[in-house]
Amino acid sequence: MTITSIDQLNPNTVYSYADYITWQFIERVELLKGYIRQMSAPNRYHQTVSGNLHRDFSSYFRGKTCRVFHAPFDVKLVKNPAGKTEKDIYTVVQPDICVICDRAKLDTQGCLGSPDLIIEIVSPSSTKTDVKDKFALYQENGVLEYWIVRPSENTIEQFYLENEKYVFKGIYVKEDTFSPILFPDLEVNVEDVFEE
Repeated sequence: MTITSIDQLNPNTVYSYADYITWQFIERVELLKGYIRQMSAPNRYHQTVSGNLHRDFSSYFRGKTCRVFHAPFDVKLVKNPAGKTEKDIYTVVQPDICVICDRAKLDTQGCLGSPDLIIEIVSPSSTKTDVKDKFALYQENGVLEYWIVRPSENTIEQFYLENEKYVFKGIYVKEDTFSPILFPDLEVNVEDVFEE
C-alpha cells in the first residue's frame, strides 16, 4: 500500500528507514527509535538564525574536508553502520545544522552515521525533543559536539562528548564570542547569530 498521507501511519508502530523512504507525503517527519515525530514548519526568526549559522560555518569550511548541511537533510543515526540495511535503521533525524568530516558517511540520501557536530534551534514545539530526546540520541550515537540554540532567549548551550557522556561546556549570550571545541579557530559571534 502506498502511503500518501501521514494520517495513514500509526503513531504507535515502529518504522524503519526502509519504510520512511517509501512515504509519499509532503509533511516533514523524523524517526526517533522507530517512532514518527512530525515536524512543524520553522518560523521566520528560526530560519534567520539557521541561515546565519550556516553562513558562518560554510565560509569557514570552504576548501576544507568537512561539510556543513542544513535541514531538511536526513541523518541516519546507527552505530557501526557497516553491513546495516535500510531495515536496520530506526532513527532518522533532520538537524537544523550538522557538520560531517568523514565524507564516507555521505550518501545520496544524506548521512549514514553520526555527524561530528549538530546544532538544533529550539522552537516552542521542539523543546522536549531537542533538549531531552535528541540530546540522549546524539550522546548515545557518538555525536562529538552538540549545540542547543534558543532564539527566544538569544542563548547557545554547548556540549562536548567525553567518555561517552555529554559535558556542558558553556552557555553563551549576545555579548559573547566562542568557538566549537572541534574547530577552535572558528569564532562564533553570538550577536551575529541572532541578527535579524
